[in-house]
Parts: sequence; structure tokens; C-alpha cells
Amino acid sequence: MRVVTLLPAATEIVAALGAAGTLVGVSHECDHPDAVASLPRVTAPGIDASLSSAAIDAAVRRARADGRASVIVDADRIRLLRPDVIITQALCDVCAVSDGSVVDLAAALEPAPLVVVLGGRTIDGVLRDIDTVGRHLGREGEAADLAAALTRRLAALAPGGPRASQALGIPRVACVEWLDPLYLAGHWVPELVAAAGGEDVGGEPGGHSFPRTWAEVERLRPDVVIVMLCGFGIGRARAELDALTDPAARAVLSARPVWILDGNAYTSRPGPRIVDGAERIRAALHGRAAEGLARYHFPI
Repeated sequence: MRVVTLLPAATEIVAALGAAGTLVGVSHECDHPDAVASLPRVTAPGIDASLSSAAIDAAVRRARADGRASVIVDADRIRLLRPDVIITQALCDVCAVSDGSVVDLAAALEPAPLVVVLGGRTIDGVLRDIDTVGRHLGREGEAADLAAALTRRLAALAPGGPRASQALGIPRVACVEWLDPLYLAGHWVPELVAAAGGEDVGGEPGGHSFPRTWAEVERLRPDVVIVMLCGFGIGRARAELDALTDPAARAVLSARPVWILDGNAYTSRPGPRIVDGAERIRAALHGRAAEGLARYHFPI
């Protein structure tokens, strides 16, 4: 079997199922596990990721208005790779190739590969995506084992269940997914926060990431702010925070603990590592640094 993945989460799911050897092409963003580093890249960014958050947002809006894709697909390379299966997504047309364009591409290939579309918006949805990939790759047992292991790890984060956590007092958490304009995280992130023993005050499980103002965040009364920028690691997130000049932002971030979580690795990608993200959120709520998690002190 020859598999092409068009988003990092799909690549990580395939690898976690022990099927990395089936991969013949991956997206330009796929960087985990290390074994995929040498694989051909079948996509390219349509927007310069080195721009500031505000400039990236503006470029995305211009691309949408002009009918241009944020991610460019190399159809000729995919044709040469002769995939049996192409895995894409139906969640976000900014971060990865949309499912509609992939279906059209696959139909033009001979023979036409199977297109597998992932679209999990919650933890259960991500687990179903793992099951879907497992079925199509003949790894049903491995998928069931992986889903069970991830579920056990989540359950182990908050012993005693939500009632016990509520009796002890739950920290209120604001999860920042983008800084300019400000977005609070949605999808699976509120569930990760709940599993870690906190209450996400800005998002709903399965809901879209939501634009807010800093004044609105202040009114949400978070005890902790966790910055988990979509597609960015700790270094880039720290640089974005350092560049903030909005007085309302400075007021919110200087008044409570702020943590930076590697969003690119642990919260942006709906794959197995979202559980690693929940474990790091738990560490932040207990005031502990970890790999991919760092305390941030906003300059006053």
C-alpha cells in the first residue's frame, strides 16, 4: 500500500499505527516522527508563515476573497507517487488542503486512489479518525489499541472525576490560539483542559475557535492563560507575545500566570499528541514546566 498524507495529524496517526512504511508522500508541514523527514513533500505554503500574526491573517483573508488556496498541492508529484490512499481533512482550509479539491485531484488520477477524509472536532472525533485510518490501512487492531491507550492516559489526569475536581475548585483557563487578531481555542482544546482538571472559559467542545477582545478575556476572569498558537512552537509564540503593544493585552497577561504551550506539536494537530497536550496543560495548572511548555512573564 502506498499512502500520501496531506496534513501532519494524518501522518502522525499513520505512524502511530505502525504504518509509517506505507507513506510515500507527506505535506510540507509534516515533521513528526523523525522518520518522515526524508519523504517527498506534496504541498507547499501559499502564505508566508514568517509574517506577523496580523499579516498572516490579512493574507489568508485576501486569499479567500480571491479564491486562492492557503496550501498549494503538487498534483504532478502526487501523480508520480502513484498513491493507493490519500488522506486529507474537512476541518480547516487554512491549515491544510480541503477535501473537495483532493477528491477532484484523485478522480483525475489513473488508477484513482481512495480519498480518506478526517474531520474530528472533539476528542471522540479524533479517536474515530484513528479508527478510520486503521480500517483503511488494515490496522484495525492497532487503532483500537491506540485509542484505548490514549483514553486511559486522559482518564488518569484527573483522579476522582469531575465532581471531585469541582469540590476542590477548578482553575479557570483561557486558551489563546491566535494573538492578532485574538482567537480563543475551540474544537478539542476545551476537553483537553477539562481532562487536565481545569475549566476552559472561552471555548466550547467541538466549536470553532472564537474571536475575542482582550477586554472580553478579562471579563471571563481566567486564573491562567495558556498561549497555544496554531502552527507555532514556543519560540515563535514568545516572539509574538513580546511584540504585543495593546494595553488591554498587557493588562490581562501581566495580571495572572501565562504559559506557552507548543501549539504546533500538541494542540493544533488532531492526532495522538493532543493527549500529550492535555498532560502539559495539567502541568501548567500545577505550575510545572515541561518539554514543550514554558512559563512566560509579560514585561510590565
